[in-house]
Amino acid sequence: MWWLVCPFILQFIVISLDEYYFHIKRGLPLWERIGHPLDTLTVLSCLLFVYFIPYSENSLMWYIALAIFSCFMITKDEFIHKEHCPAAEHWLHALLFINHPILLTCVGYIWKNPTGFLSTFLGWQIALTFLFFLYQIIYWNLLWKAKPE
Repeated sequence: MWWLVCPFILQFIVISLDEYYFHIKRGLPLWERIGHPLDTLTVLSCLLFVYFIPYSENSLMWYIALAIFSCFMITKDEFIHKEHCPAAEHWLHALLFINHPILLTCVGYIWKNPTGFLSTFLGWQIALTFLFFLYQIIYWNLLWKAKPE
């Protein structure tokens, strides 16, 4: 079952590079400081759904709808990113866009086929995603100060 964890590891590595190299280097305009936590919230909603809602064919349809919404939501900024991001950051975004539906498919698989390790892993993912969500809100909207131009 180690392969179910791989998309989460890739997500962590790529989002860390994007956040702690590109975002810190260029700063984030208001639309990103609002939009990025919303993107994280859509992932968190998928994770929380499978954690608290028992698996059934009906609940699977609702999860798929949440996952599809999340996949579209994360692409919302790309029309304006072209004016703010270097090519290497676009490449990281492309990796995230490829990985996102794979990760959410793995979440669905874990939900349908829970094991002790995978259930615990999912709990940790919820906690880490929630902490990242709080970081995005607090750091970028309360602590971060734009450099004077």
